[in-house]
Amino acid sequence: MPGTTAASLPLELLTAGGLVVAIHQPNLFPRLSTLAKLYAADRWIVLDDVQFNSRDYQHRTRLAALDDGTRQRWLTLATHLPGGRATLIRDATLAEPDRCRRRLAHMLPEHYKASPHWPDLRNRLQAILDLFDDTGSVAEVTTASTLLLLHMLGWPGRAVASSSLPSRPGRSTRLADLTAISGGRTYLCGTGGMKYLDVVPFQEHGICVVPFQLGGVSGLWGQSRRVTALNALMMLGPELLAAELRHQTRSVVQV
Repeated sequence: MPGTTAASLPLELLTAGGLVVAIHQPNLFPRLSTLAKLYAADRWIVLDDVQFNSRDYQHRTRLAALDDGTRQRWLTLATHLPGGRATLIRDATLAEPDRCRRRLAHMLPEHYKASPHWPDLRNRLQAILDLFDDTGSVAEVTTASTLLLLHMLGWPGRAVASSSLPSRPGRSTRLADLTAISGGRTYLCGTGGMKYLDVVPFQEHGICVVPFQLGGVSGLWGQSRRVTALNALMMLGPELLAAELRHQTRSVVQV
């Protein structure tokens, strides 16, 4: 994944120490629930070599008005799938890069320019907008959008693309291998993943599987699984949101 932290991280750095690992597909400005899981991890393995799902959040995000959270709109990147439905995320391309760039550049200030935290976000957004000119990869743009949010929150972790790491086939075996080669000793698993995950391959690597469950279901977290984390960021600002994420996830990673 050229041009991203995922591509530039030396493998030797991934194998040092016992780390907390989260594995998740790249999302466009992800939901707060997703961002919270990544923020709690030391390593984010960007799952870019699985099948693209047009019904998921891989190429889109749901924005909400700051003064009325019920007013919501999709921000979607028009996406071309060269291999049809079997296309991997890493191979999906921007169908209309210029139009997508203009849409993102228009819709974000429309929703968030009233926030006192907008100037900081606006300045950082330019690097994302430049990617539309530099690459045709949906995964590069969406991964960069997630890293932008994590870096605004002061996340000290690193990201690496799953396609750059060796692993064996099999859903749970592959996740365990990716965690192990990244130096992970703890794997954060979402509630959906816990329904199918086989912990045996993780145990063989000496890896502890920890279900990642958010405690809050109201207030800030009421729509955490629905709207982009940009809403929370623009309402609270980076420092307060980072503090809230630390509070929410502290008990999860103390294993």
